[in-house]
Amino acid sequence: MLTSATIKQKALECGFDLCGIAPADSHPALEFFRDWLARGYAGEMSYLSRSAAQRADVRAVLPSARTVIVTATVYNTDPPYSTQCADPARAQIARYAWGDDYHDVIGRRLDALLGWMRDTAAEPFEARAYVDTGPVQERVYAQYAGIGWIGKNTCVINAELGSWIFLSEILCSLPLEVDAPAFDRCGTCTLCLEACPTQALTAPGVLDSTRCISYLTIELKGPIPLPLHPAIGSHIYGCDICQEVCPWNATPVVSNDRAWQPRPAWDAVDVRTLSNQSDEALRASLRGSPMRRTKLAGLRRNLAVALDNLE
Repeated sequence: MLTSATIKQKALECGFDLCGIAPADSHPALEFFRDWLARGYAGEMSYLSRSAAQRADVRAVLPSARTVIVTATVYNTDPPYSTQCADPARAQIARYAWGDDYHDVIGRRLDALLGWMRDTAAEPFEARAYVDTGPVQERVYAQYAGIGWIGKNTCVINAELGSWIFLSEILCSLPLEVDAPAFDRCGTCTLCLEACPTQALTAPGVLDSTRCISYLTIELKGPIPLPLHPAIGSHIYGCDICQEVCPWNATPVVSNDRAWQPRPAWDAVDVRTLSNQSDEALRASLRGSPMRRTKLAGLRRNLAVALDNLE
């Protein structure tokens, strides 16, 4: 029988760590997105503007949607935080990108969950599944599904698991029982805002992507603005500092999932070693990795900035 409870149990069997269900409503938190775009904080990510109408309500994506099933997967692994690394030459890579491409891994798990739902349901239903690819404000739905609250660093934080989680979702036409939303537990803490090297967090929960190291080293296609070079440090792909200083990640849950373990190419490697690798070797390392998003040219650009910062 297909119920909220059986879906959550099956989600765990498919490899997810959490599963919650939110109503497919016009939640007030969805409205800030347009204001965020108007401030120019999306930078060159023009696809966000193009899909703004859809991102305002999942029913613009799936008109029959009644509920949103949200899953969370812990990707945190053993190696220490970048803030604990004393070696300025260590190539800093966002933790989520150490292992295999989450789009592929979680996509397979989400397909398995949705396939089981279709086989189990008494009647056909409509659904769309996304892993960080669809026009969905997944963090908002994660909050309304009880997965966690949106922290001042803009990440979804779960009180037991922290914020080292991948989100994915299934929009569906099923009238499932929904969960209670998660409530903000950041309190008066502002450690993430204070720790950001580029002051990209302009206010609690507000990120200016054009200043964010993750945007600069991943999404930006052209040169990184010179005034921001020193703050990049040795970050060659993304940045985790705003999560690393978060008290909710002080004693984080660690995943033993092989998919998220650091690949040898990125594990405790220094900037000079990577810079000296051939294009062929770097391309090979990028295959099947989330880091392929920046492409070889972007990785070379980032390495050049990091190398210059070491001089």
